[in-house]
Amino acid sequence: MGASVNRKNWDRIVTLEILRGLRHLGGQASKSDLLTYFRTQSAPITDEMLDTTLTSKKSGKPYKPFDFTFNYNLKYLELADYITRPRRAYFQLTTIGENCELSENLSQDVLTKANQTLDKQKKEDVVSHEELPEDEPAVDWSEELLDYLKAFSPSKFEQFCRQLVHQMGVSLDETVGIQISNDGGLDGFGYITSQDDFRTNRVAIQAKRWQGTIQSPEIDKFRGAMDKFNAEYGIFITTSTFTRGAIKASRQGSRVITLIDGAKIAELVAKYQLHVKPVTTYLIGDFYKRKGQ
Repeated sequence: MGASVNRKNWDRIVTLEILRGLRHLGGQASKSDLLTYFRTQSAPITDEMLDTTLTSKKSGKPYKPFDFTFNYNLKYLELADYITRPRRAYFQLTTIGENCELSENLSQDVLTKANQTLDKQKKEDVVSHEELPEDEPAVDWSEELLDYLKAFSPSKFEQFCRQLVHQMGVSLDETVGIQISNDGGLDGFGYITSQDDFRTNRVAIQAKRWQGTIQSPEIDKFRGAMDKFNAEYGIFITTSTFTRGAIKASRQGSRVITLIDGAKIAELVAKYQLHVKPVTTYLIGDFYKRKGQ
């Protein structure tokens, strides 16, 4: 999309919708859960906001301005003590976040409190929101992971997806759904046993290494492929995102399709440590920062 994106009110909208989303989701949620809430429940956050893509003037790579706004507001809500981060990419409301009034001026209040926290901590190396380059959103490991996945060959990406669903508890069939890049069929097929070990269900897998968003016709096509193999469940994995229509289509009928987008892929890769290693670091305590003998 073009560079004429009006981002003037995004901070105000996203601040409110993050808190509203966390309340709706029971007070705690992952980034992926919040993004799904934005897609399916949030009227102020539109598909255009979520899907607008620009090109970085510095690196020449495409990026989504909303991702930058989302990450920035999560950071400042945490600094202002409206949310906490129990673990990576997972957020929980504090007492302040649970009880604050979701008013139009909340975003400015959050910004003021966050900057006060930064000043108190003497974080001189942290720049203000206005000083951050407009076309250079912060890059974390999950965005780097998606860059690698998007560069995979179709066969390698489908291999990755089968490894991922295997870690999720699916026993893969070695004969069904292994034809490379057969978009008219399946990219994987397997079986999952219920928790009581009494019933085994058939699971169909679809993998799409796409740049654009996945829309409802792709979900309908996948459901048709599921019919051929009498699959009770479906798992649709993409490096991209799903439109509101696609999410709605996945939930219709008697066989709900699990949707795994780029953000959810990163969560699952971290959860199962699939070809990644966690890194431990340390925060320097105030003892080292205080002056004096």
